[in-house]
Amino acid sequence: MSVQLEAEGGEAIKEEIPVLDLGPFFAGEAGAAEKLAAELRYAQEEIGFYFVTNHGVPMDLIRRGYAELERVFALPDEEKLKLRATGTRPGYVPPNSVVYVTSPVNKNTKADLNEVLRYVNERPDDHPGRIAGRRFHGPNPWPENLPGFKETIKECHHALAALGRRMLPLYGLALDKPADFFEPFFDDPLWTTRNSHYPVVEAEENQFGISPHQDHGFMTLLPLSDVPGLEIRTRAGNWINADHMGEDAIIVNTGEFLNRWTNGRFLASPHRVNPPKKDRYSMALFFNPSPDTIAEPLDTCVSEDNPAKFEPISIYDYMCWYVDRNYPPEAGGQRTDIEPKGMAAE
Repeated sequence: MSVQLEAEGGEAIKEEIPVLDLGPFFAGEAGAAEKLAAELRYAQEEIGFYFVTNHGVPMDLIRRGYAELERVFALPDEEKLKLRATGTRPGYVPPNSVVYVTSPVNKNTKADLNEVLRYVNERPDDHPGRIAGRRFHGPNPWPENLPGFKETIKECHHALAALGRRMLPLYGLALDKPADFFEPFFDDPLWTTRNSHYPVVEAEENQFGISPHQDHGFMTLLPLSDVPGLEIRTRAGNWINADHMGEDAIIVNTGEFLNRWTNGRFLASPHRVNPPKKDRYSMALFFNPSPDTIAEPLDTCVSEDNPAKFEPISIYDYMCWYVDRNYPPEAGGQRTDIEPKGMAAE
């Protein structure tokens, strides 16, 4: 699907989300990495989103993962609230809990309608980050009496994270760096996930399944849902549908951290999800570098005519800022002007 526009002078132009075939690159074909890196560069500089095919993630696994999400979100509220997120713990975030005030494209004033299970790259008990009580390190709260849920969801998340790691060489090449440039920054990746349920409810004015926003991190990987709703805002200001590929595709986009790291070269495009006509489930993985990685604009992205636009900041500090601005304490943030559904004081 694409949107036909009219440029200055009456020239017809077309906006669409590019499709990248990872098959030749993963097969090691000569020249495939360089060709794909050029396609990635175009996608990230012009749209900010792209589809990948032949990505190696078992889609039967993803379908089983979505079936597990359907099971967990069907639990009674009291069971889901046992998993609720806190200031340091990931977990359940009820509907009407989040307002993305950091959005650069819409003044979001109404809490989003989706409910979420936020899970992280869970470290072992003796990990320094766990010992220090750092956020986004775990442990993850898992539901009781849902046999197979934890195992399936963890397998889905690790498969998506593995895909993100396999794609890192393309990002290095696309940014005029060596293929192994980003690898050292991902020795202890701070990836997190957003496992969502978008119920069928009537939205108020300026209310969404998830409101217009930009993701926070390096790279987001999202297996497509069979229920439409995801829309992307292009540079021209148009909202285009992102559910038109086959369900075996995965959609990938840049987050604000990589946008800063590339001095704005790689776009962190806004997107939203409209309230669906039937229940919609999604599983987004935010593939981020190690906690202390600093986004200082790359030398290949700055020049005398394009000086550095952003102050250096670590991915850990940026994630803390992003969550604290958009989420209330009961959902892991610091906003005090939202009263999440079902989260009244006990």
